[in-house]
Amino acid sequence: MKNIVAFGEILMRLSPPDHLRFFQANTFETSYSGAEFNTLVSLQNWGLKTQFVTKLPDNDFGDKVLSEISRYRVGQKHIVKGGDRLGIYFLEKGSAIRSGKVIYDRAESAIANVKTGDINWEKALKGVEWFHWSGITPGISEAAAQECLLACKTARSMNIKISCDLNYRKTLWKWGKRPDEVLPEILALTNVILADLATLFKMLGRRDIDPDYTLPETLGDHYKEVLESCPELEFLPSTLRYSQSASHQKIGGIMYSNGKLVTSDIKEIIPVVDRLGTGDAFMAGIIYGLSQDWEAQKVLDFAVASSSFKHTISGDINLASLNEINAIMQGDLSALVKR
Repeated sequence: MKNIVAFGEILMRLSPPDHLRFFQANTFETSYSGAEFNTLVSLQNWGLKTQFVTKLPDNDFGDKVLSEISRYRVGQKHIVKGGDRLGIYFLEKGSAIRSGKVIYDRAESAIANVKTGDINWEKALKGVEWFHWSGITPGISEAAAQECLLACKTARSMNIKISCDLNYRKTLWKWGKRPDEVLPEILALTNVILADLATLFKMLGRRDIDPDYTLPETLGDHYKEVLESCPELEFLPSTLRYSQSASHQKIGGIMYSNGKLVTSDIKEIIPVVDRLGTGDAFMAGIIYGLSQDWEAQKVLDFAVASSSFKHTISGDINLASLNEINAIMQGDLSALVKR
């Protein structure tokens, strides 16, 4: 059984019911999630052993989050308490031609004020085979960025595989440095990076890529440039999203490894229940497949099926079983009632 640790922030999500707009809302549905935690929940459901590392406020909301983590059976023995507040984000769900909208309220959250020494990384990573982080965490604050770098350096020194979902949230990077001043050092330590090439080039501070960067004759040179900045990189997957409307999505994926590019079939999802967390479901699929030593095509197909299924579930967390994902991989899209 693989042991996987992830570091990041868990947030309270507040969303108006029934696809109402913020202006219409008198009540909000509440849930708790975060990119790294969402990924761990899937992996825990699929039989891997997980631990989530974060800092929570020492108050009732921090206790509530611990209860939610326990609910999904994710490990929490290296979580620390301190600070006064839990980060919040407000989600207005999109529908048909109306886009969704997210408003963050996470300044000065507990994890933003994490201090060196709060987390004993050698202890947290002892006996661990995989460490996961996302591009969101270093954007929260300078302290969170430094802690993420420390975690990755410790993991690399312990010969632990490192993965990253390079989520870019431009509204977070307000603490004084640009992503390309912070992320290259962390990405250079990372073995698996989920990102599209244009975003990855931007985060690495490299040149802008032409719009035709997906053409086969240019991809090889782009990947070589990435490897110059990320010498530990082994797998570079990317989601392919063709958004027809907020309620109609087409999902696929590509993955580059060892000089070869594999692609998946496109899955069509109508209607979409909730888009949030679909990238985390894709990331979980990549980690799970690699942890099972599958060949690249099967890893990618599993990740696409996982992400596709998540579009049908309300909330950020992908509550999909291995059997359900395997059925999608095998072409069973009938959604007949199981009796």
